[in-house]
Amino acid sequence: MPKKLPAAAAASAPGPEAPASERIRARILASGQRFNANDNIAAFIEPGELDQLLGEVQQQMAGVLRTLVIDTDSDHNTQDTARRVAKMYLNEVFRGRYVAAPPVTEFPNVEQLNELMIVGPITVRSACSHHFCPILGKVWIGVMPNEHSNLIGLSKYARLTEWVMSRPQIQEEAVTQLSSLLYDMMQPDGLALVMEADHFCMHWRGVKDMDSKMINSVMRGSFLKDANLRREFLSLLNRNKS
Repeated sequence: MPKKLPAAAAASAPGPEAPASERIRARILASGQRFNANDNIAAFIEPGELDQLLGEVQQQMAGVLRTLVIDTDSDHNTQDTARRVAKMYLNEVFRGRYVAAPPVTEFPNVEQLNELMIVGPITVRSACSHHFCPILGKVWIGVMPNEHSNLIGLSKYARLTEWVMSRPQIQEEAVTQLSSLLYDMMQPDGLALVMEADHFCMHWRGVKDMDSKMINSVMRGSFLKDANLRREFLSLLNRNKS
């Protein structure tokens, strides 16, 4: 659930004839929850409203194309662009904002595993919240379980990563959000996460630097306290990358 706003006055509930976006926004404001670009708002969306929201985005996107002076009536390449973009945002690249977390089966650490395990590289596809340009990269996750940890299946790391990353993000916040989700879910002794990604807001616009990447790491628990464990994780990760 998104973080609480510092203060939020209860919004008067719009009627059923109001656009879906206004009804959803009013529920969030009334709850006092935050709804930044990288927050999940699935709890506030009622059945059928996502399709209505798609129609709204399509209509607004058609206005953007018109304002860009693109003749979508005559140009066969852009006649359906507004609908395609709306579907792409809601059902694909920003899907992590609008759907609940994927189901994750947790199972106890029966064998009392307490050795370092590393998952990755997991492919990451996200978008910069500043320009909505693609962020493409990889994530590696290190886990130091304890006898009380909840373990999850290998594929679930990828599913949870995709859910968090399929939102407009800045990378620095994305890695913190994903690490917090996994750490709270598994309750390990330690968790480490490294993300390396290309940012098309640099490749495609601005300085147009095609070689630069961003690398972020988050260390929690024993990875933060134990320099030898942190060194082992980073050494194994670098060996895997080379």
